[in-house]
Amino acid sequence: MTLTFSDIFKVIFAILLPPLGVFLEVGFAGAFWLNILLTLLGFVPGIIHALYIIFTR
Repeated sequence: MTLTFSDIFKVIFAILLPPLGVFLEVGFAGAFWLNILLTLLGFVPGIIHALYIIFTR
């Protein structure tokens, strides 16, 4: 797996504001809406999900 320069910014956004990191990766797909729900339920699950989406796509 190789990280690009834009992936570094996505990871930073995923830690600060998880839905933004997911949005930059997938747009308004289902993963974005799931991340908003997870972030509302608890900030840490939102971060974990955002990092998972960024690193697996």
